[in-house]
Amino acid sequence: MKMSSLLVERTLSQFEAQPLADDHPAVAQLNQLFGEHTFFLDGSGLHIVEPAEPTDAGAEKGVVVKLARWSDLSHTSLAPHPPEVTDLIVMLEAA
Repeated sequence: MKMSSLLVERTLSQFEAQPLADDHPAVAQLNQLFGEHTFFLDGSGLHIVEPAEPTDAGAEKGVVVKLARWSDLSHTSLAPHPPEVTDLIVMLEAA
């Protein structure tokens, strides 16, 4: 999912990662590979946030999905793999 700056801010308060700016040179290629998303990098690789079932109170939330892992120790190259849904749920709006 493509996120607004507010949703990116909320996500970063719950997920320690760096968002890739829309004008980052890699984003065009990532969009071709994975579709239009806001991409996040952390120590384990490349992630996106996908919508998840709302809470009982109706608040929107998302689940972090890992798309690629670092293929080298210096974190300069990524190796794509099938999407892996993580256990990390981010609240996208207040309940």
